[in-house]
Amino acid sequence: MLLAYQFAMENPALIRAEGIEAMEFSELSARHQISGVPDTVINDGAARVVGAVPESYLLNEVQQMLQGVK
Repeated sequence: MLLAYQFAMENPALIRAEGIEAMEFSELSARHQISGVPDTVINDGAARVVGAVPESYLLNEVQQMLQGVK
């Protein structure tokens, strides 16, 4: 999740990041089928990254989603 916040700080006009406590918001967690933490859901489920990953990996996932590769 920290990477998502960093991306949002770099480009606040295009990127918004929100952190949600999975145990506290169980309905939201169930809706997005959260299975591990961190779990980065991109564009309401268009793509996702589970676990701590390098910045380049998360950026690649976002770029692929935007290009419609996912």
